[in-house]
Amino acid sequence: MALQGQTTQGKSVAEPSFEVHRPLEAGSFSMEPYGEDGEGSNTPPPYSGPITSSKNTPQPSQTQLVFPGLPRLDYRLYSPQSFNLSSDLTTIISYDPRFSASPAALVSLIQSLTTVPPKPIIRIRGKNSTSDEVDFDVKLNMMNMIVPETEQGRMNYVKLIGPGELGFRGDFKETTAPTVSRGLEEWALKFCSDPSSVKEFVLYRVVTNWDTSYLEGRLLSLMNSMSYPGRVTVTFPLTHSRVVVRNPDKVNRFFSNVTKLFTGTKKFEVIKSVWPYADIERGGQGRRVAVQDEEAWFANWKDSIRHAVTEKRQGWVTVEDRLEFIMERKVEDTSLKLSP
Repeated sequence: MALQGQTTQGKSVAEPSFEVHRPLEAGSFSMEPYGEDGEGSNTPPPYSGPITSSKNTPQPSQTQLVFPGLPRLDYRLYSPQSFNLSSDLTTIISYDPRFSASPAALVSLIQSLTTVPPKPIIRIRGKNSTSDEVDFDVKLNMMNMIVPETEQGRMNYVKLIGPGELGFRGDFKETTAPTVSRGLEEWALKFCSDPSSVKEFVLYRVVTNWDTSYLEGRLLSLMNSMSYPGRVTVTFPLTHSRVVVRNPDKVNRFFSNVTKLFTGTKKFEVIKSVWPYADIERGGQGRRVAVQDEEAWFANWKDSIRHAVTEKRQGWVTVEDRLEFIMERKVEDTSLKLSP
């Protein structure tokens, strides 16, 4: 089962990957072109590691926000100036004219926003079989499963659309042309120089090699073991997964929306920030996970999930729930049933 809005496929041999610039300060990053890894090799390029050169590495900011217990990220990059977050929490959108007029400004923006991951979530929902009332609706934040505690252990990389790959390359429909030789800089130039009245440049943040089908099966089995009589759904929403830059409205927003209906939107969907759960799919020989494999994660969290469900929780299952079972040796009555 694939995550909503993403694929769970691994990186293929033909897919170029690039150095990930990890700014510690919002807006601070290298302006040098991405360097291609593994060019001419028959094996996939290695995942990027931390940039060690002083030329490319931003210096730590004295004002960097650090939140102990949370992944070490610059959380300001989730809400950059001039961007608005969609109501479903999946997309931030900007109409700032700087990013449609200046290729350098657009490259600068996109490079910084590739350094933070999306937020993968597991959501388990139970509905009463007779009244359709929601009995429980619990969620778990899985971001710390794709962001190791140390930057050296991170597997994330940036992928640009490759030769022959079908995608939106500045047209109204998916095509395999044009191709570029100068990477992100050239795509930014094409976007900024395009005279279309309605156009957008999109960055996707995706999670790969996370076996959601396995987890769905284990979680449904857990609910079944509790003899819950209602209907259970397990989904894997991905929030903060899309960054959209649109050119400013030449007249007004209503006029632009009408124009889109008749002419469509020229889309530049040529770049992804990839955050692997593991280097290959589950079951592959020698698989290396970013933090913890799916089986171990389920073993650690099943008691906390069961407890949250039995108390009909509508909200998050957090580390505090897990601590109850670790520190207090809490024993659940597994015969506890939810009433229909």
